[in-house]
Amino acid sequence: MTAAVFFGCAFIAFGPALSLYVFTIATDPLRVIFLIAGAFFWLVSLLLSSVFWFLVRVITDNRDGPVQNYLLIFGVLLSVCIQELFRLAYYRLLKKANEGLKSINPEETAPSMRLLAYAFMTLVIIMLHVFWGIVFFDGCEKNKWYILLTVLLTHLLVSTQTLLSPHYEVNLVTAYIIMVLMGIWAFCVAGGSRRSLKLCLLCQDKDFLLYNQRSR
Repeated sequence: MTAAVFFGCAFIAFGPALSLYVFTIATDPLRVIFLIAGAFFWLVSLLLSSVFWFLVRVITDNRDGPVQNYLLIFGVLLSVCIQELFRLAYYRLLKKANEGLKSINPEETAPSMRLLAYAFMTLVIIMLHVFWGIVFFDGCEKNKWYILLTVLLTHLLVSTQTLLSPHYEVNLVTAYIIMVLMGIWAFCVAGGSRRSLKLCLLCQDKDFLLYNQRSR
């Protein structure tokens, strides 16, 4: 039963992201480079966030309840801001390297339920970061700063609601609503349409299929 819970939660958390990687990233070496570069920026941002989190934990050890909660919330806000700043830095790097890149490529029990909730939350966080990245880059490209603010605020909302609300059900519902809305936004930003979605779902998108065949 333990193994079943482990693999079930692992597939829930990482299955869609793995499928997205296999079908959209792994077939193109240039996209793999983008992925590795993005992962490096993300790991550095997490490293800095972890340092701040450690400092916050050290400070809050000798504090009373309300002060400790405020410091933890401040740590979450700071961590989110650091992540979004590194997302902006990654975008700037891609913009500066654009010409060079073109030359490279011219074309059940309570614990089980809690683990299940964590798996679904991990899934939504992974997908949200994909959608946030698309929308964020589009806002940078078009100089629409309200889009960047929207990404920042939704990131803050998803990150802080766990601290503010102990109800996993409410947190998951809120996070999934935001994920669906950001997914639709990212789909539209990427040039998606009803017709392209229908062709993709029916495996009738000839351009996509030919591209994958050439990549192989």
